Amino acid sequence: MIYQILTAEVRFEQDIVQVRQRARQIGALLGFDSQAQTRIATAVSEIARNAFKYAGGGKVEFIVEGESPQVFLTRISDSGPGIADLSAVLSPNFRSPTGAGMGLAAAKRLMDEVQIDSAPDRGTAVQLIKQFSKQMSALSAIELNQLVNKLARQIPEDPYAEIQQQNQELLRTLDELRQRQEELVQLNQELEDTNRGVVALYAELNEKAESLQREGELKTSFLSNMSHEFRTPLTAILSLSEILLNRLDGELSAEQDKQVNFIRQSAESLAELVNDSLDLAKVEAGKVTVRVADFEVEDLFSALRGMMRPLLPQKSPVSLIFEVPEELPTLTTDEGKVAQILRNLISNALKFTEAGEVRVAAQMGEGETVTFSVADTGIGIPSGDQTRIFEEFVQVENHLQKGVKGTGLGLSLCKKMAEFLGGSIEIKSSLGVGSTFFVNLPIAYAGDPEKSWEMSAAKGNQTRQAIGNSRSPAPDQAAKVLIGEGEDCFPVFAQKVAGRNSLYCDRRRQRC
Repeated sequence: MIYQILTAEVRFEQDIVQVRQRARQIGALLGFDSQAQTRIATAVSEIARNAFKYAGGGKVEFIVEGESPQVFLTRISDSGPGIADLSAVLSPNFRSPTGAGMGLAAAKRLMDEVQIDSAPDRGTAVQLIKQFSKQMSALSAIELNQLVNKLARQIPEDPYAEIQQQNQELLRTLDELRQRQEELVQLNQELEDTNRGVVALYAELNEKAESLQREGELKTSFLSNMSHEFRTPLTAILSLSEILLNRLDGELSAEQDKQVNFIRQSAESLAELVNDSLDLAKVEAGKVTVRVADFEVEDLFSALRGMMRPLLPQKSPVSLIFEVPEELPTLTTDEGKVAQILRNLISNALKFTEAGEVRVAAQMGEGETVTFSVADTGIGIPSGDQTRIFEEFVQVENHLQKGVKGTGLGLSLCKKMAEFLGGSIEIKSSLGVGSTFFVNLPIAYAGDPEKSWEMSAAKGNQTRQAIGNSRSPAPDQAAKVLIGEGEDCFPVFAQKVAGRNSLYCDRRRQRC
């Protein structure tokens, strides 16, 4: 729909003022706000002035176009010489000493769209387009007719009134600019204060980070030193209790045997805690040495089978099953640490499985990886705790907790060890159904060989050595040696050779 509201001629200079007044009146009747009315009136007067100045006059048409959405279009045309180089005039870098083109640039800033058609000796036609806002309703033909009738009854004001109106608009604009300037100054001040606060926050965060780093280093140092210092008296307690339980120094009464067993069990739990703490401290400090060697998964499972099966009591309702690995390549990584990870997972599975089986398997993973799995038919782990269990000293409450010993460090150590070897650990578990832990490791360790690799020439002997070292020697072995030393205890040397028992102590270099 195209509806022509009003047509006016510009023949004299005072006609420019009347055209401006009409543009303002029409904008108000159409429903534009005061700011939009001022923009429309100013743009129309600028282009009408150009038509009068460069062509001696022209025609102004006010039109409403479209249905939904509608636009207010003002077409100003003249029969003058036209614009020889329109693209140059519209260029943002154009500067004219006579002011040519300045009205067009101003109109483009004030209106939503400006369309220009001009050529030498053919005149110029400029269309100024202002879109209706979303709050303005579309006008029907009847409403537009009523608008035209109302406009015809409005008498144009004299030029002085228009000048007064322009002055009022200028004053309002200056007042708005002043308010915006004050708001800008306040905003800049707030921004400056915020920047100072951010800088202070960053400084505080840096200080906190440094403090946390120092605390972490102190914690790691404390764990390393204390764990190392605890090992000596714990080893002494374990060895001395074993001497007593093996009746190397005479028979024990039933009550004495019971008490010494309590001592030994407590020392074993504490030794496990100390060893896990020391391993964690080494991992966090980045001081773990990776001893890379070639080994077969079948050999690894064989060694683990020999070590873990004695943990099951006779006629146990739980079966420990190692699946025979098929078509797995030779692994090139730290066999001892892989064995340590699996040993912890199998031990946990046995602790929390009352009946059924614990199944250990290995298969090829995605890419150049191998996936070890330890699945049990135990009590399972709640979904909300399946992330927490990998945190240090976290143990999930359950009805079996009191009957098993643990430190809450095993799974955390497994996770860190797996990540140290370039892999990861995952869990799938359902309450009352069981849990499966997946350990994904690269087939070949890809760490820095200068810092971590200590190659072993003997294939497959590392797991057997690592696991064998953790076993307790049989009572009838040829020799057993214990050396313990500390500030508050004297060195102890216990030895069993060829069935002869002797215990030596040396206090202040005096043998007793």
